[in-house]
Amino acid sequence: MSEESVPVYMQDNPSKIQRMFGDYYLEYASYVILERAVPHIDDGLKPVQRRLLHSMERMDDGRFNKVANIVGDTMKYHPHGDASIGSALVTLGQKKLLIDTQGNWGNILTGDAAAAPRYIEARLSAFAKEVVYSPKVTQWKLSYDGRNKEPVALPVKFPLLLAQGALGIAVGMNCLILPHNFNEIIEAAIHYLRGETFELYPDFPTGGLLDVSGYNDGTGNSRLRCRARLDTSTKRLIRITEIPFGTTTESVIQSIESALEKGKLKLAKIEDNTAAQADILLHLPTGVDVEKTCKALYAFTECQVSISPKAVVIQDRKPVFMGVSEILKANVDNTRDILRRELEVRLGELQEAWVQASLEKIFIEKRIYKVLEQSESWENSLAQIAKKLAPYVAEFIRPITEEDIIRLTEIRIKKIAKYEIHEAEEHIIDLEKQMEQTRRNLAQLTRFTIRWFESLQKKYGEGRERLTELTTFDSLTRAEAAVENETLYIDDEGFAGYGVKKGQAIEKCSTMSDILTIDSHGVMMVRRVQEKFYVGKNLLDIRVLRPGQDWVFNMIYRDGKEGTSYAKRFRLGGFTREKEYQLTQGTKGTRIFFFSVHATEDDSSAIKVNVFLKNQLKKLRRPIPFDFAKLRVKGRAVLGNIVTKNPVERIARAMAAASTEENEQQEATLTPVPGELTSQGTQEKPEKTTTKSEEATGEGEQMSWDF
Repeated sequence: MSEESVPVYMQDNPSKIQRMFGDYYLEYASYVILERAVPHIDDGLKPVQRRLLHSMERMDDGRFNKVANIVGDTMKYHPHGDASIGSALVTLGQKKLLIDTQGNWGNILTGDAAAAPRYIEARLSAFAKEVVYSPKVTQWKLSYDGRNKEPVALPVKFPLLLAQGALGIAVGMNCLILPHNFNEIIEAAIHYLRGETFELYPDFPTGGLLDVSGYNDGTGNSRLRCRARLDTSTKRLIRITEIPFGTTTESVIQSIESALEKGKLKLAKIEDNTAAQADILLHLPTGVDVEKTCKALYAFTECQVSISPKAVVIQDRKPVFMGVSEILKANVDNTRDILRRELEVRLGELQEAWVQASLEKIFIEKRIYKVLEQSESWENSLAQIAKKLAPYVAEFIRPITEEDIIRLTEIRIKKIAKYEIHEAEEHIIDLEKQMEQTRRNLAQLTRFTIRWFESLQKKYGEGRERLTELTTFDSLTRAEAAVENETLYIDDEGFAGYGVKKGQAIEKCSTMSDILTIDSHGVMMVRRVQEKFYVGKNLLDIRVLRPGQDWVFNMIYRDGKEGTSYAKRFRLGGFTREKEYQLTQGTKGTRIFFFSVHATEDDSSAIKVNVFLKNQLKKLRRPIPFDFAKLRVKGRAVLGNIVTKNPVERIARAMAAASTEENEQQEATLTPVPGELTSQGTQEKPEKTTTKSEEATGEGEQMSWDF
């Protein structure tokens, strides 16, 4: 940019515009965090929700109001348009805690939207009226245009934030507080007030199954798994009766259809009968296993979702990360403080009522009102009344003011004529009892708070039982749950995969299976199956790895061109996909004489071989027997036990019922001797024979190559 094209206001101070935009961004970010996206710790509400509830309280007359009217009135406090207000009101109404609804308010199961605001109605619930409002202890501020007052925070006497949950996306942070069960919140609050430990876990209106082993108090490193409830009691039918939190029946069905298209599972038909309760029917084709299909539903569809809650709240005008237990404790402490302030206000009102009732009784009973007939002036009347009251009010809880005396002079003659001393004394005694009870409540504030929560549970806890079942899920990977509807092939060119149709069929696999290959060089590799991939022409073994299988491998190899021959038994162990692992020492000229694979350790220990040495006369040739049962099963990188230091010609499987000559003849027929490994690590025209004692997928599978 040339100097002439730079704006004038940037030529003198180029960093001025940067600071200006930085300030604007910080102001915007602070506004979004504090005034839009994150709930306040005290009342658990975002600003739009608080303004809605304030407006509804002003409009409340016990009858339903059109949502459009509520939205319009709320716009006096919330300067962000009717759409955001209407959406917030529908969300509050669907939680069925603070708002009674009438009309079509949508369906949280299907995801159907609510009707237009002009068609639906709402009013405050009895719970909201009792818990949310207390004008005498509310702190107020001016609305955005200065014409009205709105609450800084509503005096909510309940952990509303945990009951409703919250979701918000601010600048540089997001908030996800999950909803919890109403009765369990109250029980946890009571435990806290009594100094006892407590546990609190989410509960969702959609039900389902929930694994809370990773909940970690709902902090930023929490992780939950939520599953749909699957009913498999009917043959060839899976019924989804409850869905995970954050999903709808529509999204669940779409995820199932997507998995069907990708071949992850097999279904004959899908039906959706959802109304008041979720009801999705999955019809299975003949021959499909129900248990495997359920695993595939959990692995590849929204029948299982992961949730990572993160509790962020506004406290002291700044965002704070807190755990669920911390939020509960803060809310309960706030409830106790609000109850204390309400009791103090109540005590003050009772004391004032007692003063006025006592003054009135003295004024009428002692006929002090007759002073008004004898006094020459108004000031003299007030002075005479104060003088006559003085002996009786010396021990009052506060001094008598001129306003009190003026109030006495305003009593009507009709009331004085019909005044009943007995009734006045009973009223004063009742006020004294109420004052004494209020003082006791203040002195035992924690006990009073416990009784408050118990009364809430008694009034509103019925019908709010836990919907989500707490359980623990087994770890389930997608590879484990994938349906094996493909076949692994290998061809003569060294290519393998489920798309190599002209090759030899190895075994069934899924599109997410792991494939193990071990070549004649002793190099092992595990890779994800593909439609077609290169594995080489000289393989000792290729197979599909399945969960729960623990193969045992037997191997005899010569280390180098003229080195010692070793034998070892080993398991696969841990691995990284696409990484090569050397089963021998990697010395050039190494040769593998014997290799076998077994499903169990006992099968591998039953193998016996005969080791034939070089440079022996044919008539004097005697093999060295070797029993693999002598070896312990170790890791794949182990060197192995020495078989012989002499040159080995070949190794043959020992057969108990046959003579040495018969073994030699059978071995010569089955397995030709391959060439030596060259210095480059390649084999000169090897020939391979594979012997399978059982099917590849059988329980007692054994695959061996003898060289």
